[in-house]
Amino acid sequence: MSIEPTRAKVIASIWQAIAQSGVDFSAIPREQVEKLVNEIANSTMFTMNDVMSEMPKPKANLEALGESNEKMLWEGRPFLSLIESYIITTERIRITQGLVGRDYENFELIRIQDLDYSQGITERILGIGDIHIKGADPSNPEITLRNIPKPAEVYEIIRRAWLAARKAHGLVFREEM
Repeated sequence: MSIEPTRAKVIASIWQAIAQSGVDFSAIPREQVEKLVNEIANSTMFTMNDVMSEMPKPKANLEALGESNEKMLWEGRPFLSLIESYIITTERIRITQGLVGRDYENFELIRIQDLDYSQGITERILGIGDIHIKGADPSNPEITLRNIPKPAEVYEIIRRAWLAARKAHGLVFREEM
């Protein structure tokens, strides 16, 4: 899911507030006003995300995940999301969805077959992106960690953990030509 619809709503809200304020912007060139509105929208979205990050969240209990020797490598959530969170450990990727009731999806690292990330123009401006994972998980062969802050860094965390997990389980890559 793209962040663009949310950004468009914020921009529309700012334009509406400008119109309702009665402040005369006719002396300022249109491009300058649009630039100002875009900067206000970006700043508003970052502030909303920061406020949402400060909200209390349940602590990740690694023993509840399974093995006690499993180590957490990264924990985060999509930009502007209250109902979804991600945990990357040395063994799996865990996706939690829900505010009151919760759904949990575990994707074992050794089942990953392909890993990519992408960023649209708005996502690059906001410093977020999507990480796409394809694998041999029978329940969900493709997952996307969406709107992740610093996606290149998280991608590298997953890639290194994936390679280490495959090595630890004695799996090797074999490509057909």
